[in-house]
Amino acid sequence: MPRYPIIHAKRDSDTSSFLHVEQVDLEFSNGEHRTYERLKGSGLGAVIIVPMIDEETVLLVREYGVGVERYELGLPKGRLDRDETVEQGANRELKEEVGYGARSLKILHNLSLSPSYMTHMAHVVLAQDLYPESLPGDEPEPLEVVPWKLADLHTLVSRDDVTEGRSIAALFMAREYLAGRLQRT
Repeated sequence: MPRYPIIHAKRDSDTSSFLHVEQVDLEFSNGEHRTYERLKGSGLGAVIIVPMIDEETVLLVREYGVGVERYELGLPKGRLDRDETVEQGANRELKEEVGYGARSLKILHNLSLSPSYMTHMAHVVLAQDLYPESLPGDEPEPLEVVPWKLADLHTLVSRDDVTEGRSIAALFMAREYLAGRLQRT
């Protein structure tokens, strides 16, 4: 396990490079008025990738999560770049974070983070027929790649270092899709 980064200071920030607070005035069907605040992403969207190295094994990454101040095991993910399709962004992030490209990319669904106060959505992309290829990424340190059998998801989700909800949901979506049980309505 890598050594945790040292936190030298913490402070509130009223500016962010990718989020801002938006107020929304609403009137509900019963005439009730409310003003809500939500975090509004300024990016082009995001991807979360389920990379299958074979029919039974997904590749996870161990990455430091400053929000929880520890290393988390989850799926590769990232923001889409300008003029990039979902599939292109997923393949780029896969190459940057895992060291593989994919010949087959399938968008399974979208996931929100917290629909009550965030606009952010992430596309869940199943990546198959992988081949070795790396691109330089923006991570501050190399990510550890951890293979995991989809049949053992029940043990994965019981681990203390697996708490990121989008990764957990995307893994179950992929497992159900690969078993022929996921059907979007």
